[in-house]
Amino acid sequence: MKRSGTADLPLHGGHVPPWLANRMTELGAAMAESIVLEYGASEFLTRLSDPFWFQAFGAVMGMDWHSSGITTSVMGALKRGLNPRFDELGLMVCGGRGKHSLRTPDELRNFGMNTGLDGDALARTSRLTARIDNNAIADGFQLYLHSFVIAKSGEWAVVQQGMNEENRSARRYHWHSSSVRDFVSDPHTAILGIPQGEILNLVDARAAKAQHALLTIAKEPVEVSLHVVRNLTMPAHHDVRAKDIDLKRLGAVLAVAHEQELRDFASFLLVEGLGPRTLQSLALIAEVVHGAPSRFADPARFSFAHGGKDGHPFPVPFKTYDESLAVLRRSLEAAHLGHTEKLQGFKRLDHLTRAVEDQRQPLADFDAALAHERRISASIDGRTVFDHGHRTIGTDKTLQRSLFE
Repeated sequence: MKRSGTADLPLHGGHVPPWLANRMTELGAAMAESIVLEYGASEFLTRLSDPFWFQAFGAVMGMDWHSSGITTSVMGALKRGLNPRFDELGLMVCGGRGKHSLRTPDELRNFGMNTGLDGDALARTSRLTARIDNNAIADGFQLYLHSFVIAKSGEWAVVQQGMNEENRSARRYHWHSSSVRDFVSDPHTAILGIPQGEILNLVDARAAKAQHALLTIAKEPVEVSLHVVRNLTMPAHHDVRAKDIDLKRLGAVLAVAHEQELRDFASFLLVEGLGPRTLQSLALIAEVVHGAPSRFADPARFSFAHGGKDGHPFPVPFKTYDESLAVLRRSLEAAHLGHTEKLQGFKRLDHLTRAVEDQRQPLADFDAALAHERRISASIDGRTVFDHGHRTIGTDKTLQRSLFE
C-alpha cells in the first residue's frame, strides 16, 4: 500500500452553516463528476490522496483555507454528493467523523455484497490504515475521523485525521491503493509532518520483532528517525496573507477575469456570457479539475474563488457561488447528452490562464485584490458564518478505539 502524504493543520472550532454545506455538496459532486468524466474514477482517488490538492479542493468550495475543519466538511460533502450517484459515477464514501467512523467496516461489507468485492477484506484494510496511523506511527496524533473512498473496481483512497491536543494541531493522513504491498513492512512511502523528535514506527521493515504484533500494537517497538518529505503544513494565522499565495498565478487568474480582451475570450471558451467575478471563480475551479499536482503548492490562492465561511479572505459570495455552480452543472448535463463543448471549455480556460501566466507573468497586487473583493462583497451577497445564530466552538475529541485500536 502507498501512503501519499499528510497535512498539518491548526485546530479550528466552528461549524459549517447549512447555506454553505448544501453548496459544498453540489459543487464537490460536480467537480468530482467533471474529473471522472474527463480522467476516470481512479484519477479522482489519486487526487484525494494528494494533501495539497485536497486543501485546494476545500478552499475553492468556500471552506476556511487552512483549518482542520476542512477535512470533515469536504469528506461530508462528498459523502452526501457522491453516494446517491454511485451507479452513475462509481464512487462511494464510507465512514466519517466520530461515530460515523465506527460504521465504516459495516458500510464496506455492504458495499462488497452489492458489488461482488470482498467486503471483509475491505473492512480489514480500513481498520489497518486506521491502526497504523493511530497506533503504529507514534507521532502524537489520535485519530477522530476516518473516511474510506472506494470505486467499483475496488481501488480506494483513505483520508483520516488525528488530533494533538498538546500543541493544538491536527494531522491529516492520505492513503491510496495504487500499489499492493505488505501492511507490516513499509506500507508508507514516507511518514510526514513537522519534526517532533524521533518517532516510533512499528511497521518499518526493520521492526521485525513488531511485525507480527501489528493487530495488538504492542511488543518491543524499534525507534527509527524518519525523513520529512512531501508535507503540507498550514500556518497558525487564520487570515490569508500575500506570503501564502503565488502572486503570479493569482495575477493570471485576475487578468483573465478582469481584463476586457481576455475576459471576452474566456467567456467565449465557455460558450457563456459571464461577468468577471464568475470567470474568476470558474478559472480556479477549472484549475482544481485539470491542474497538475505542482499547481497546488499554495492552497490559499483557491480561496479567491468563493472566499471562506469565516470571512477570510472575504465572505462567501452567494451570487457568484451559485452562478459558478450553475455553469458547471449545465456543462455536465450537456456532456451527458453528447455535447462536450462547455465541459471542454473548462479545460481550455485552464490552458488560457496558464498561457497568460507564462507569457505575461502578471503579478497580483494582493492588497488591492483583497480590498476589491471586500468592497463588492455586499453586491454579490457575501455571507459569513457569523451572520446567523451563534458560532459553535469545539472539535470532536472522541477517540474511536474500536476502529483505531
